[in-house]
Amino acid sequence: MSRRPRARAAALLAAACAAALAGCVALPTSGPVTAGDGEVREQEGIVVLAQGPQADAGPAEIVEGFILAGAAEVTGDFAVAREYLAGDARAEWDPTAGATVARSVEFEATGEAQVTVELDVVGKLDAGGVFAETPRESRESARFELVQDGDGDWRITHAPDGVVITPANLDQQYRSARLWFLAPGADVLVPEVRWFPQRDRNLPTAVVKALLAGPSPWLRDAVETAVPAGVELKPEAVIVSDGVAEVSLQPAGAVQDADRGLLLAQLEESLRPLGIASVRVRAGGVVLDGGAADVPLVPGGELEVLAQGRVVAPGAAEPAPVDDVAPVEGAAPAGLARGAGDLRVALADPGTLVTVPRAGEPREVLASGTAFAAPSVDRHGWVWTARTATAAPLVAVRPGGAPVDVTGEWLAGRTVQALRVSRDGTRIAVVSSGPDGVILDVAGVVRDEADAPRRLGTPIRQGARLTPTASVVWVDEVTLAVLAEDEAGTVPHLVPVSGRSTPLPVVAGAVALAAGRGERTLHVVTAEGDLLRYDGRTWVSVPGVTGVTGAAFPG
Repeated sequence: MSRRPRARAAALLAAACAAALAGCVALPTSGPVTAGDGEVREQEGIVVLAQGPQADAGPAEIVEGFILAGAAEVTGDFAVAREYLAGDARAEWDPTAGATVARSVEFEATGEAQVTVELDVVGKLDAGGVFAETPRESRESARFELVQDGDGDWRITHAPDGVVITPANLDQQYRSARLWFLAPGADVLVPEVRWFPQRDRNLPTAVVKALLAGPSPWLRDAVETAVPAGVELKPEAVIVSDGVAEVSLQPAGAVQDADRGLLLAQLEESLRPLGIASVRVRAGGVVLDGGAADVPLVPGGELEVLAQGRVVAPGAAEPAPVDDVAPVEGAAPAGLARGAGDLRVALADPGTLVTVPRAGEPREVLASGTAFAAPSVDRHGWVWTARTATAAPLVAVRPGGAPVDVTGEWLAGRTVQALRVSRDGTRIAVVSSGPDGVILDVAGVVRDEADAPRRLGTPIRQGARLTPTASVVWVDEVTLAVLAEDEAGTVPHLVPVSGRSTPLPVVAGAVALAAGRGERTLHVVTAEGDLLRYDGRTWVSVPGVTGVTGAAFPG
């Protein structure tokens, strides 16, 4: 076996740096003083050039070179990588089929004309740019077949589709972007994160093409889009000039009949992070009139905590009970959750889910049983929970209504330990246990015309390298926070939907999380009843609050 790939990649990188340095001119030591423009330009980064096949290279070296060339040409056309291929393989190999992100690569000649590559995989990018972490100790093998040509040089006749890249390649040669779709009813924007090669430096084109193609299958039934079916970018490029992106769409009739305001809202929100100030849409050569519709994000709110059975608002001064909110009466009040307006719910005890009404008003028992997961309230007023003692569907209930079972085929035989609906109401994060252990999934929420939840879509697994516990929250529109167990104890992690998880400092005895919008709104409740806030570096105690058994922002 050989571990040369990493060594060769390092050598190529060093060569690129040396070439860049060699092109620098000496600093002047004499001459007049002149004024500069005062602008500090963003560094372009190091470009690693692909290297073609070397004469007299053996089968393992050819495969090694092919993998390195593919990784180096993610932002190119893969012409050099195809030099390693023979015959039909040159046309049949599809490098755009996805990417395997591997921490290490090992090669073994498993036959006279066969090489097997062993990969220590940390994640996968599919053809649509959706990233998924892989579990720890995830190893895969790939088989390559070779033949000697008329000159005696080895070339590859069979190569798996896609490319193999390192985590550094992912960070340097890809960029994540949010595609914005619409919640049912088109009153809220909903993001989906995709990863794009920075090919030809025309990310706007890649983003627009992906937006036109629609949401990924896991999200498709939970959201809408103002892009009519079959609409394409023609010509196949977004032209950007002075911050204005010109997008030409065909067929013209379908585009002209679309809701122009919503279509522009999706395009502008998706392109704005790429430096685009506005979007001009052409259909059949005619510029569409009108501006983008005002489709907001779901607003945030302030933190409230459940302390010694009372709902309290922590503040800069002394924490104070929330005006006119009744205490939660029960054997073990916990699991505070909030919706829009005055809707608050909590667990009076592990098996009783109740409303937290205004003072003097009666409370309502929403569900009762043996044990429930901490509830979550969506923006439509549905309260979600799950029976944690048995493998059973999720439960959603509105005050004054009957509970509804909400399930997906993937939940069969699994026991839900924690859940949280996204603020836009289109996605749900679920921690569940089953034969494959405890895992974290995100799925689309499919609703009827009255916004009642009916079922969950096919999930995508997140934070696959973690062992989550019974608390998960949405930190922002595309990022989760989850408590996970490892050698250090209970560790909060940030888990992007379609991204790599990141550990935060350990919190001894952490049992629950709360988050508003952004990392600095992230809070932890401990088993001792303390409340801590993440300040961007570490956890700091929220003063004056003790006996905490729950914490919640709206949503």
